Amino acid sequence: MKQVYRIGIDFGGTKIAGILLDPSGTVLGEIRKDTPRDDYRGSVAMVGDICNALKSLANVGDATVGVGIPGSISPRAGLIRNANSTWLNGRAFKEDLEAELGQPVRLENDANCLVLSEATDGAARDRHTVFGVILGTGVGGGLVFGGRVWPGRNLIAGEWGHNPLPQPEGLEDDNPPACYCGRKGCLEVYLSGPGLALDHRRRTGEGLSAPEIVAAADRGDRGAEETFARYCARLGSALARLVNIVDPDIVVLGGGLSRVTALYDRIPAAMAPHMFTDVWDTPVVPAIHGDASGVRGAAWLWPQEGAGDEADDEADDEADGQP
Repeated sequence: MKQVYRIGIDFGGTKIAGILLDPSGTVLGEIRKDTPRDDYRGSVAMVGDICNALKSLANVGDATVGVGIPGSISPRAGLIRNANSTWLNGRAFKEDLEAELGQPVRLENDANCLVLSEATDGAARDRHTVFGVILGTGVGGGLVFGGRVWPGRNLIAGEWGHNPLPQPEGLEDDNPPACYCGRKGCLEVYLSGPGLALDHRRRTGEGLSAPEIVAAADRGDRGAEETFARYCARLGSALARLVNIVDPDIVVLGGGLSRVTALYDRIPAAMAPHMFTDVWDTPVVPAIHGDASGVRGAAWLWPQEGAGDEADDEADDEADGQP
């Protein structure tokens, strides 16, 4: 079987990160560049530049390329949809990247990349059913079964962030905030970093960022403590519904808010009232690879050996949930 080098790209709204892994998964090089916002052609060219620079950096001739994006490919049109990097929507991003690079590219939702990374060699290693959650600028989710991403029949499996927030008792919101997707009251508008900041501003009038709110709560600021308590109650309620449906072996949290250690002390108690079981022990843990989980998972979209094998392509078709 052919041993392969892998490039992973994490395409975000503010930065594009690239990583090169050797056949054992060791990092040979990393590059980060500012995203050319609202510039589609510039974005395609930037990904190409990063891939070429990574190959030159490690003196590698050939490498597979996997790309994680904050959206997905429509199975009907083959175009990007639901990306909060909105200039990608309606574009044939995969095909345009392949033309830019002159080679095949695998493209996947960024939350799916995160959970694949953590299931491969991270916090969920050796676990069969893994749900990964991104709590960052946006809120997303992804599923891995047996070491493979499960995108679902319509390629929306794990799109957790654009379901309505299940409102814990006493925290009902009569005027839920609008989401960029066109709906109101999505998980994303409460559980993302900007959502936490918005909730604090609506209740206190203070314009603090999510990290500033967490720091103020740590100092004992009453308003910040109450905001953080609401956040934990809402997160626990939402995660409980997720576990009730999927019952994964483990839940892995990524994104900026996943680094708030106080969450992991509060999540079990916040989930407990909403669990449809008398006993449960589902671990909820931070991603071991942290901010690098998405870019590492993009690299792992290609198999560890024999990249391009027909057998692997057939297995991918089965994982896609297609008939």
